[in-house]
This record gives sequence, C-alpha cells and structure tokens, in this order.
Amino acid sequence: MLNKNLKEIISSGNISLGIEFGSTRIKAVLTAVGAKVIAESSYNWENKLIDGIFTYDLEEVWIGLRRCYEDIAKYVKHEYGIEIKNISSIGFSAMMHGYLVFDKQGDLLVPFRTWRNTITEQSAQLLSQCFKFNIPQRWSIAHLYQSILNKENHIANIDFLTTLAGYVHWKVTGEKVIGIGDASGIFPIDETTLDYNDKMVEQFNELAEDEGFNVSLKNILPKVLLAGQSGGRLTKEGALLIDPTGMLQEGILVCPPEGDAGTGMVATNSITPKTGNISAGTSIFAMIVLEKKLTKYYSEIDMVTTPVGHPVAMVHCNTCTSDIDAWVKIFYEFAKQADNSINVSDVYKLLYQSALNGKFDCGGLTSVNYFSGEPVVKINDGIPLFIRKPDDEFNLSNFMRTHIYSSFATVKIGLDLLFNDQEIKINKLLGHGGLFKIENIAQQMLASSLNTPVEVTNSASEGGAWGIAILAEYLSHKEQNQSLEEYLNKKIFADTNSIVCYPNQEETEGFNIFLERYKKTLQVENFAVKLI
Repeated sequence: MLNKNLKEIISSGNISLGIEFGSTRIKAVLTAVGAKVIAESSYNWENKLIDGIFTYDLEEVWIGLRRCYEDIAKYVKHEYGIEIKNISSIGFSAMMHGYLVFDKQGDLLVPFRTWRNTITEQSAQLLSQCFKFNIPQRWSIAHLYQSILNKENHIANIDFLTTLAGYVHWKVTGEKVIGIGDASGIFPIDETTLDYNDKMVEQFNELAEDEGFNVSLKNILPKVLLAGQSGGRLTKEGALLIDPTGMLQEGILVCPPEGDAGTGMVATNSITPKTGNISAGTSIFAMIVLEKKLTKYYSEIDMVTTPVGHPVAMVHCNTCTSDIDAWVKIFYEFAKQADNSINVSDVYKLLYQSALNGKFDCGGLTSVNYFSGEPVVKINDGIPLFIRKPDDEFNLSNFMRTHIYSSFATVKIGLDLLFNDQEIKINKLLGHGGLFKIENIAQQMLASSLNTPVEVTNSASEGGAWGIAILAEYLSHKEQNQSLEEYLNKKIFADTNSIVCYPNQEETEGFNIFLERYKKTLQVENFAVKLI
C-alpha cells in the first residue's frame, strides 16, 4: 500500500486493532482492510509464582495495554502525520482458561490464577467423571469447583467469573460476554445450542450445592457470542483505559473476546473440519477441527470450539520452548564473552542449524523440558531434565536436536490418540509460533515426528494479535450472511505464500526411537518431582 492510501485509510478510521495478552508478551497489531499490518508493538511480561500460584498483576495488564497502544499511536504519527481517533473495530484476546472472579462491586476476590497452575486435580477428576467429558485442570470451571471443595472464603462473594480476555473486554465495554472459543475453555459447550451445556450446568449446580455453593452457574458466567456478533462498543471510560490522552474516541465496535487457541486458528486459516494447526511457543497445543464426535473422552484431549462453534480436539502441553530458551541463554552468555558483538538471534540460528547435523535418534540423548506439570502424561509439576549414558554420542548437534524433539514430544503422545485410536485424518497441520521463526528446522522435525506435513505461511509469525484483529475486521466489514470461513478465504488468505515440510521416513523412525526413550524417562521425571 502506498503511504498516501494509508494516510486516507487511517484518517477515515477504516482500520482494526487487535490486542492479545500472551504468556510472555502483550502484543498489539493495527491493520487495514484485508488484515494488512500497518503497525505493531509489544510489551514483555511474565507470570510470577506467588504462594505456589502462577499469576500476573492485573495492574500490569493496563500498563502493557497502554504502552502497546501508545507505541502504535506514536508510530502512526511519525510515519503518517496522523493522530488515531477513530477505529472501525477492536478485539481483545488472551491466554485461555484460568480463574478471575469478582464481587458485586467489581473487585477482584483472589489473585488471577493462570492456565499454568496444576492445582485442581481433585476437581478436574470429579467433574470429568460426572460429565463424562474431559475437564482439564486449567479450565475455569475446575478452578471454581476446587475453590468450592477447598471451602475458600471468597466463594460466597463471587458475582462474575471470566477469563483474562473477558476481563479486559468487560472493563472497556461494560459487557460481560465471551467468544465461544474462549468460553469452551471455561465450561463445556453444546455444539447444537452453541452455548454452555445445560445438562452439565445442572449437574454442576447440584455438585456445588452439596458443598454449600448455592449460586446458579449461568448467573456468574459471561454470555457466549459467536464470531461476527457484536460484543458491544468502547465506552468513554474504556477508551481512556487504552489511551489516557483522550484522543481515542468512544463508540468503537468491539468483537467478542477470544482465547489464544481461537485466534491461532484464525491466524492460520484452520477453522473448517479436517484442518488443524499447531501453536508452538511458551506452551504448545495442537487443534484438530473435527467432522464428527470422538467415540469416547480422553483425559489427554480437550474438547473446545472454533470461534464459530465447530468442535475441536485440542492437545495442550504447558511447556514448549522454555527449556530451549534457557539453554540458548547459557550459550549466549558464553558467546558474548568470546565475541561481544554477537546477538541472541545469531545464537538461536547457529544452534538450530547445528541440530540439523544431529543423528535422527539424537545419539541416545534424552531431554524432558517440563517447567510445570503436564496433565497429558499425568505429571503434576515440572523439573527440566537432561539425561545421557556415558557411551552416548554427546555433541552439540545431538544435544540441540534432543531439545527440539523434547519441545513437541508430549503433544505427539496426545495426538497419537487422535490419529491412531480415533483414526482421524488430516491433510496437513498449519504451524505458527516462536519455534518456527528459524525456517524449516523445527518445522521439518515436527513434520517427521507427527508423520504429517507441516505448513508455515508467511503470515504465521503475526500470531494471535493479528488473529483477533481479523475477527474485529470481520465484525465491521463482513457482507450480509458471509461466514467467517468465506471471509478468511476471500479477504485474508487469497494471496498467502507458505512453506510445506514433508515427513522424512528416516527421521520419523529416529524420532520414534527417541520417543520410546522419552516415555521411559518420564518415570525419572516423576520421581524427580516427588523427591525434589
């Protein structure tokens, strides 16, 4: 787009803004129609472990949001000489699940409990048994019921329960609503009514009442909305929360808030049956959009939905790149002492390229990358672990390949249940996230490990903030009765380029050898967690 055209577009307000609160970054993306990126910004943050709970300070939510918007506004002013006043539509997304509860005055009752906590095993098991439906530990309903079982003092004062995206949306619009994809990580969704499952709501109310909790569940949950429905408009107070200068105007359309799983599906155009995507960053999760129901429920697989309500089988693992990042930091510290001009991106590239020369079975080396518990393999806490025998081939190439393999080994264990037990077929997986920043390396290894082609598009690095910007644009620019699928295919991804990596049979065989060692090493991991 020419500068002149962009000036006119920005001046007219024919733009959309997407903001996503991820695990390590808050990111904002400003787009023109067709999801063409005009500007983007980010703010780094991280969870804190306080009294055994992974949490974020909600004040930092607003600090990060304002910083991101301020940076975008400054960029637009500098590049185009324009003050942003009007925006067609805005969307908010965030890491799914977790526990945010408020009283009638809107005050937070307990610190935000994030998806990363594995403190709800009792409630997750009881609810799964009752519903005959897998309720993972990180789901909001598992946190609520665990709080009830624990007889926590705040329970009697709960007036509203929501996710992080739902919280931000509520504060800037006054609307207690949630996108159906994010809602599906709060409580099971009925794929017929596209709302919380009424039968399970009744079952929960009975269980909770037995424990002395007499509030009807639906009265404290946000209203479920589909992509394309209005989530309300930006209030005057909400506009000031984003832009304290007062330049941003109230009344802007806001799309339903969504979770990072939903925005990842949108950002990779993986929302129709028989498509799938795999997001690999701080955590890793694979999403397979189903043609039909699974024949049974698995504790390793979550059932969620696309932003329009199609059922999705999700394999979610709490840790992906964290251990790789920790090792890269060590190598970077050493490299800086040898050559002060080297930067961390160079170190990543060198180490990943080294992994290409590693043996397909990693020469006998094994790494378990867990920074926290992994319910898929029923381990309740995390201790990163590296193991080798004295006669294993211990060199840099095998070492790095081992850590890349480890980053997606657990998700492979979960996906095998879908591909082998349920005989689900997909043509390829769309990959996105930090693991794929260095082209073709982790992508190729993942394709071989899953024995499935993995495609990474030239837009994959845009991520969830871009995905929620698309959902915001869809709300304000869709044609009458135009489906989200049609909009994505015609308006967003018509000219997308991509790289597809196909399985290498020798590499697949080597990974399978590694995976068998990995599964045995999980016994050591479990023992280490209990002992240390």
